[in-house]
Amino acid sequence: MNKMPSPAAAAEPLNIAPANIRERMIVALDVPSADEARAIVAELVDAVGAFKIGMQLFTAAGPDLVRELTGSGIRVFLDLKYHDIPNTVAAAGLEATKMGVWMFNVHASGGREMMRRTYDVVGEYCELIRAKRPLIIGVTVLTSSDDQTLVETGVPATVNDHVSRLASLAFQAGLDGVVASPKEVAVVRRAVSKPRFLTVTPGIRGRDATSDDQRRVTTIGEALAGGSDYVVIGRPILSAPDRRAAVEKLVQEAGQHE
Repeated sequence: MNKMPSPAAAAEPLNIAPANIRERMIVALDVPSADEARAIVAELVDAVGAFKIGMQLFTAAGPDLVRELTGSGIRVFLDLKYHDIPNTVAAAGLEATKMGVWMFNVHASGGREMMRRTYDVVGEYCELIRAKRPLIIGVTVLTSSDDQTLVETGVPATVNDHVSRLASLAFQAGLDGVVASPKEVAVVRRAVSKPRFLTVTPGIRGRDATSDDQRRVTTIGEALAGGSDYVVIGRPILSAPDRRAAVEKLVQEAGQHE
């Protein structure tokens, strides 16, 4: 269920979330080694839709692990949150594309030009090689942040207002969607009326779990019922004594909200 789509002449991906709950689940490989990541992938490869490689694992294992997984047909969301000058981010996005990732992200706060340059460079390359373009999404406000965090960093807006502004900016730049907490999905939908503008939501916790260092969290059922297209899940699965059982429990919880 988590194989990469076959290359096609059209470079644009279809921004439609699958109906199957499992395929909408992205497991965060927030572990310190490639061997640990491989073990998790082997355990869950037929149980979820994709796997996320973030800064910790990418710093530890590098692009070789990404290529290893994508070369095996695994859908990889490369979560490096690129944020730099337009040329630098576009070049990084191109390298991510060459690694075969299914999705990668940039910080929407980097601005319209940065996002648009990345979209254009990646799109031109995929058209040239006649391959499906990876999904490119913009990070809005991290789930560890709140209104006070924005004040501390000089942003004179509430989380909802800032998410709305950044989602609109990402849409104007041509991106496929945004990363936002489940609590702001409705905000994104109001800011961008395009039905195929994706929302990818981290901050998913089990019904009885703590929020840890994240502040704007919900359960998987609440997130999907609220309109999230994809949910990124880390600790509720990674910390479980039986990861497959944890996935099944989350699927059951999500199904109860359908």
